[in-house]
Amino acid sequence: MLVLSNGHGEDLIALKILEAIHRQDPLQTCEVLPLVGQGGAFQQAVQEGWLRRVGPPAALPSGGFSNQSLRGLLRDLLAGLPLLSWRQWRVLKRLARQGRVLIAVGDLLPLLMASSSGARFGFVGTPKSDYTWRSGPGRNLSDAYHRFKGSEWDPWEWMLMRSRRCQLVAMRDNITARGLRRHGVPALSPGNPMMDGLTRGAVPAALERCHRVLVLCGSRMPEAARNFRRLMEGPVQMDSTQPMALLVAVGQQPPLTDLEQTLETRGFRRSLSPSDQLGAEACWVRGPLLVLIGRRCFSRWAGWVHVGLATAGTATEQLVGLGIPALSLPGPGPQFKWSFARRQSRLLGGAVQPCRDSAELRQKLQDLLQNPQLRDRLGRLGKARMGPAGGSDRLARLVLDRLRGSGY
Repeated sequence: MLVLSNGHGEDLIALKILEAIHRQDPLQTCEVLPLVGQGGAFQQAVQEGWLRRVGPPAALPSGGFSNQSLRGLLRDLLAGLPLLSWRQWRVLKRLARQGRVLIAVGDLLPLLMASSSGARFGFVGTPKSDYTWRSGPGRNLSDAYHRFKGSEWDPWEWMLMRSRRCQLVAMRDNITARGLRRHGVPALSPGNPMMDGLTRGAVPAALERCHRVLVLCGSRMPEAARNFRRLMEGPVQMDSTQPMALLVAVGQQPPLTDLEQTLETRGFRRSLSPSDQLGAEACWVRGPLLVLIGRRCFSRWAGWVHVGLATAGTATEQLVGLGIPALSLPGPGPQFKWSFARRQSRLLGGAVQPCRDSAELRQKLQDLLQNPQLRDRLGRLGKARMGPAGGSDRLARLVLDRLRGSGY
């Protein structure tokens, strides 16, 4: 069983599905082919030996966001995207002839690759939701286009999903699945794997007296480092004497040195963490502000905070899915531009609110920290849009029943 995914967020979702498949059937052979990026999310599973990675590495300048800008697309093309896709497709064709079944996770690219391989496949459509055009004012040309179609998915994608070899189509929410069913696609909505493994836990005593804010600057460099500098402008300009803990959750990127240089230029000084139990890699202070930086701390820290400051994709959705509202600060991109932030806000029912500049971010952050009722109202919207946990196990059962069960 081979899983295709095309981006950092899609890799995380694919991993959750693969983990659920491995739990339900430890003898099932599982492979993964990341179509975009290095696939770092799969590294531990590969090292543990139950997951095998196949295909050529896929490092692209845009980080998988060539659909966000013409410049990003041109950079990827010059870096060899057509040759890379051809090599990946040849690997798929070879494995399909050997009897693999495929699970495509993402949007058009993995769907097209799986369909053209000749293998039986399932499709988990992760990035598109009809909430993005059904929510809000809907005055954009793209909203009118989606309304005319009755779905954010396009006719050529419907055609691929209706293939006789496509034996499972799963969407992130029921409203999107219902729109596809009107076009003859037997789409299901078994649940959103993005919320699996996340809970709201007890706040450590070291942080109980603080306003707690999770900072998510993303992982694409150099955009992530720029966005961290911009996100920090709001909190450092707040006029408050109450302690505030800024929990900066990062992955492999951006480098710790880049984050610390930003803090140093804004008057922070290095300090000891208030508790070893927090899991922080570094601690910096400035007056009532405490900054903790931690790698792979998102799952632990997300359930502790009041508000998020975010220029990220998947992690922001997961945060508001826990019932925690967020503020975003769009920048020049290539990923987190105004169009991306506005679409994200509509997808999540306004639980994440884009800000025009650091002054608006500062004011809205202050309002949210001082108004628990507003936080609760926005948090309920986010939880409703993301849905409950458990999607990975339900998807895994469907994959094993429909794909393996029909002659695998």
